[in-house]
Amino acid sequence: MKIAPSILSADFANLEKEVKRIEKAGADYVHIDAMDGVFVNNLTLGPNIVQAIRPHTKLPLDCHLMIQNPENLIPAFAKAGADIISIHVEATNHIHGAIQLIKNEKIAAGVVINPGTPLAMIKPILGDVDMVLVMTVNPGFGGQTFIESTLSKIKELKELRETNNYTYKIEVDGGISDQTISRALEAGADIFVAGSYIFGATDMDQAFKALRDAEHV
Repeated sequence: MKIAPSILSADFANLEKEVKRIEKAGADYVHIDAMDGVFVNNLTLGPNIVQAIRPHTKLPLDCHLMIQNPENLIPAFAKAGADIISIHVEATNHIHGAIQLIKNEKIAAGVVINPGTPLAMIKPILGDVDMVLVMTVNPGFGGQTFIESTLSKIKELKELRETNNYTYKIEVDGGISDQTISRALEAGADIFVAGSYIFGATDMDQAFKALRDAEHV
């Protein structure tokens, strides 16, 4: 089990301090949500934030691009210091080419699928990606409720990985808390993005412990 706190829920006035806090608490990745105001309604972080964070942590920077035509910004995110770039299958007409563009930057490539998108849309590229990010809420805003029907996608992705000897990790993002993480874990998820649950906690160390405890239930 790996935990990737989403800095979308962090205190942006103290971003260096927040990244140090999650690192100390046991984070495995820093999850960075980039939104363009087009693919989703919200407008958030760009390559400049990745560049600003990079000198302050050795944790992998897991960049989730909720951006229309992500091809245009992949090189900028890679140059800024991203270790993983994940793009939405719904956001490009050329998903295979976009994944290859990420891989050409010598970093890990992920594909993202929204709750309402059928898994068939990404099956042709499962052998090419390092990560599949299953959105367990609709993208655009933090603090949403976990969508239970997404669990079937996670289960099928795990089965496809085993059947075809694929090597991708399964990441889940949206509504992850101590109440939902065990179901996603049981379904087959490997990496768990949590934002408001971690950054909104009174005791961040305890929040991490509660998430990790799901592995031992």
